[in-house]
This record gives sequence, structure tokens and C-alpha cells, in this order.
Amino acid sequence: MDIPVHLRESRPRRLVVQVSLVAAITLSVCLALAVLRSLRQRTVVMAVYPEGSLNVGLVKRYQEVLARKGLEVKLDPSAGAVESLSDLRNPKSGVSVALVPGGIATKQDLQELVSLGTVLYQPLWIFSRGGLPHQQLQLTGCRISIGPDGSSSRALSLEVLRSAGWIDQKSTTLLALPPAESAQALIRGDIDTAIFVDGWESPVVQQLLRANRVNLEGIPRADALVRIYPYLNKLVLPAGAVDLAEPRPPTDVILIGPKASLVVRRDLHAVIQYRLLEAAVEIHSTPSMFRAAGQFPASESVDLPLSPYAQDFYKTGSPFLLRHLPFWLAVLLEQPLVWLIPLLVILFPVFRLAPAVYDWAERRRIYRLYSELKRLEDEMFYAADRGGHQDFIERLNRLEDRASHLSVPSAFKPQVYALRLHIDMVRHQAQKSISH
Repeated sequence: MDIPVHLRESRPRRLVVQVSLVAAITLSVCLALAVLRSLRQRTVVMAVYPEGSLNVGLVKRYQEVLARKGLEVKLDPSAGAVESLSDLRNPKSGVSVALVPGGIATKQDLQELVSLGTVLYQPLWIFSRGGLPHQQLQLTGCRISIGPDGSSSRALSLEVLRSAGWIDQKSTTLLALPPAESAQALIRGDIDTAIFVDGWESPVVQQLLRANRVNLEGIPRADALVRIYPYLNKLVLPAGAVDLAEPRPPTDVILIGPKASLVVRRDLHAVIQYRLLEAAVEIHSTPSMFRAAGQFPASESVDLPLSPYAQDFYKTGSPFLLRHLPFWLAVLLEQPLVWLIPLLVILFPVFRLAPAVYDWAERRRIYRLYSELKRLEDEMFYAADRGGHQDFIERLNRLEDRASHLSVPSAFKPQVYALRLHIDMVRHQAQKSISH
């Protein structure tokens, strides 16, 4: 059985509507899943290092500041920055944030990790029991604590001090004591030297700077070392910085040390990265022994590339949504906007052209029937000469039936009426030619 013409013509329109509906539902589901996924990102895991280091206090500060901003920070104990970098590379570890000094990241880290900028200096502190003879930094034959495996103190001590010839592993006893134990062992005289890579405010550094019979050693040839190792910086601890009256230290002490960066996983949610940067400004922008006010955080990439969100932050600050909305609402809105803004940019010209395309498509359906009518009109006289007038009238009737059942919007109905009127005019003309 033949399908009526008007049903055949409405099928493409129904198909377009169905496809559009499926696309809209699919897009809505994708956006809903993205929103739900972003809402779950209200917790971040940050690596924390052994007691006695400055890292412990700094991470707790981040925990407090971010809690005010609606973000929970969970702490993951780590032996140090080397171990935390390994955890950051592993998405199954759950760790997303760590404070990492320069000089220990590897090429493996470049794929997964980015920096949010540098936040503080971490000098290489070398404390000795009673002072080294003749002001020479020769540690051969000594019992030295250089930090546990996985710590930045151990990694940088072995790299820098061994290359400078100050540590001889054959004659030197290297111990893997954590910071607090190392400081106590040095004060008791159980070890000869303790080495730390840590900030000025570190509890063990402050303890040893004030301890009796413990001296801070300067770094010879510091200028050469900072040229050889670009991630190192030359620092000066002024005489009397610890105690002006004594004074302690009695003379300026030349130090070297890297800058620590706030390192995150590359896939960490953008809103969390912005919140971390805001917290970094609050925590690290105040002046200290080795930094001026506002010097940190800084848009510097030492070992790792700077996150794109960090680049935007240092140029223009936090995004508008984050400055004016609570954390949960900013996360809720940010994810759909990431999808919708480029989508709207693409669809805007489509929306502008859509009415014109739609009008053209509807008119084309009518004009197609007009074309058939024109062909019939051209055939009218040939049909009369050959006696095919009855077939000609039937073809006109079928054309009129199709025009009568043509489903169009109200705006195009006058054109359909005009088409039917023209069909009727051709019919009358054909009947008149037949009667003659």
C-alpha cells in the first residue's frame, strides 16, 4: 500500500526533531555527570613530611586557610619531597599537592605534574658539632645525618656535596635520621654533622641555630655552585640574625638553597588550583629572613612547567565566580561553563543562520511542487494534441492533493494557497483547451 505523500514528507522533519531531542538529552546527561564529578572534588590530599620540618607547619596552615574557603585538606605522611613526587605521579595514591624544592623533579614528572609557582627559599643547612677545623667544609670520616630515603635533604646533599668533594661515602657514615632525631643526636654528640634542606622558620633549624656547641657552616665557592646548579640560589644569613647581643652567628654565613614550589597533579580541578594559589598568597607573601614582602608566591617554573591556571592567576587573580561565590557553587558552575562557553561560541552563528535555513527548506518544499506544476503546464498542449488530456487532469489532481496535504508552518500557508490557486488556473486552462 502506498504511503500518503504528506506522511512521507513529514518523516524527515520528525527525524530531525528526534535527533535533536537525543542530542539535547545526551548533552544534558554529560553536563550532569560533569557537575556531579566536580562536586565530589571538595577534598584534596597534600603530602606532609616528618615532624621537625617547616613543611609540617606550612601544610597545617594550608589546611586551616583552605577550610575557611570550603575545601578539606587531608594529609598524607611522606618521608620527603622525593617520595611525594613519586606519589604525585601515581594517580592511585590519592596525593594531589606537595611542597617540593627545586632540583629533584625528573622528566617523568613533566607529563603528570605542574607547578603553581615558587613559595619560599629552602637553604641547605649544615650544622656541625663544635665547628669544622680551619673553616674547611671537609666532611670525610664524619658521622653525618643527611635525612631519610625519599627526602630532599638526602637527594640534594648527595648531589651537591658529593660533587663538590665534601662527602666521601667510603670514609663517611651517612645516616638516614628524620629531622627531629637528627637534631637531638647532634646536640647529644652522637653524630658529627646534620644536614637539612628546609626553610628559615623550621623548628629544627631554629633549635640548632641556638644550641650550644653547634655551629652553622658556610658554603665555600657558593657562586660557582649556583652557576653549576641553576636551581640553587646564593643566600646570606647576616651576622647577629639569630642573636644580636651575642652575636650569633658572629659573621655573615653564605648559604645555598633551592626555592620550593607548590606542585600539583596536572588534572587537579581548576577551582582547587585557584584556591591553593589564594592560600599561598596568604601564607607566603609576608616578609621573612630570606624573602621580601610580596616576593612569594612567584610565577616561576624551576623544574616543572607553570600550570595554565597559575599563569592566569598571576596576571588577573582568581576568576570572577571564585571571588564572589562559595566554593561549592563555584565548582558547580565552573564545570558546565567550561563546556557551554565554547559550545555557545560555535552554535551562535548556527542559531543566527538557522531561521534562514529553515525558511529556505520550507520554501523549497513548496517550490518543488511549483516546478512540477511548471513542467505540467509546458506539457499541457502536447497532451491535448495526443489525446492525453484525461491523464493530464489526473496528474494535476494528484499534484493538488499533495499541495493540500503539505504540512507547513502558518507563515508559509499563503504560499501553499497560492500554489493551489495556480494549479486550479492550469486545470481551468487545460479544460478550456479540451472543450475547444
